[in-house]
Amino acid sequence: MGDQSARGEEFEKNAEKKLNSWSFFGSKYEDAADLFEKAANFFKLAKSWDRAGSIYVKLANCHLKLESQHEAAQAYVSAAHCYKKTSPNEAISCLQQAVNMFCDIGRISMAARYYKEIAELYESEQNIEQAMDYYEKAADFFQSEEVSTSANQCKQKVAQFAAQIEQYQKAIEIYEEIARQSITNNLLKYGVKGHLLNAGICQLCEGDVVAITNALERYQDMDPTFSGTRECRLLADIASAMDEEDVTKFTDAVKEFDSMTPLDTWKTSLLLRVKEKLKAKEMEEDDLT
Repeated sequence: MGDQSARGEEFEKNAEKKLNSWSFFGSKYEDAADLFEKAANFFKLAKSWDRAGSIYVKLANCHLKLESQHEAAQAYVSAAHCYKKTSPNEAISCLQQAVNMFCDIGRISMAARYYKEIAELYESEQNIEQAMDYYEKAADFFQSEEVSTSANQCKQKVAQFAAQIEQYQKAIEIYEEIARQSITNNLLKYGVKGHLLNAGICQLCEGDVVAITNALERYQDMDPTFSGTRECRLLADIASAMDEEDVTKFTDAVKEFDSMTPLDTWKTSLLLRVKEKLKAKEMEEDDLT
């Protein structure tokens, strides 16, 4: 490893020397860029991720001097991928630089891809609000490039986080929009019942039985096959349990569904919120009698 680092330092020193030399033409930046790239590769082999990241930033600056924004943006992406291993904030900063450059040269799909990567980094850092913001930006860019599958993946992330922080209406609107878009697409329509179930669970979290009943009618109008699904039955049974303030009925409905289609962590956590509210109401009723 020491040998790889030493070679990286040697190439870096030669690149700096090249930059500080006098040159009538722009070739010193090209030469320095080649040397910086070699240096970065050796630092990567040595697993000196911070050093490699900093060298890629220097490489990006050389490409900017040569007015090559695409190569500069790619160098910032390479820097970010090194910093990811040690400093997520530095990685985010480099990816943001890359996104700005890709936008400047009209490479919107590339910008979308790296907005999504920023969102994933914020997600890994448990920074939910920033993750939501960048997933939304990525979704908008993917949508503008008509990359619907990627746009929907990002929108679903936004909806998932919105529900986690109790922005239920925002989550409902997103899931319903994706369901509407998917219903006419032969490849996507099999997923409609799942999107409507997610929207319905968010409706349940809002706690308005009338709104839930109206939503179920809307969902059945949107997708006539929905009324015959277990997803629809689960939502209807829970709405009924809420109306009757019956915790046992709620628990039985969830258990029956889960025995056939295991509920993921997100759905389970939201349904637990619904159950806690229902238990609190039941206790209130007991206190009054």
